[in-house]
Amino acid sequence: MTITKTQNGAALTVKVDGRLDTMTAPQLESVVSSELGGIEKLVFDFADLEYISSAGLRVLLSAQKTMNSQGTMTVKNVNELVSEVFEVTGFTDILTIE
Repeated sequence: MTITKTQNGAALTVKVDGRLDTMTAPQLESVVSSELGGIEKLVFDFADLEYISSAGLRVLLSAQKTMNSQGTMTVKNVNELVSEVFEVTGFTDILTIE
């Protein structure tokens, strides 16, 4: 998995490429927890995300909880497989997905 961060003022975009699973979720969690101070708009770009497991969903849920108190969070460019996981788990009701 590759993580690319782009910050523009209080906006942070995190692009995730590859697989977000038990092995890689701690890497994303570390990035998110260390970068959210002062962020008012968080965007996850999943254009090149191939797979997401429950460990990845946990990281997203944690980020969403943090952003609920300090701004907004959006997930964009979700492929069909990841979108199906979001639907089955009810994350479509929790996340803002574009």
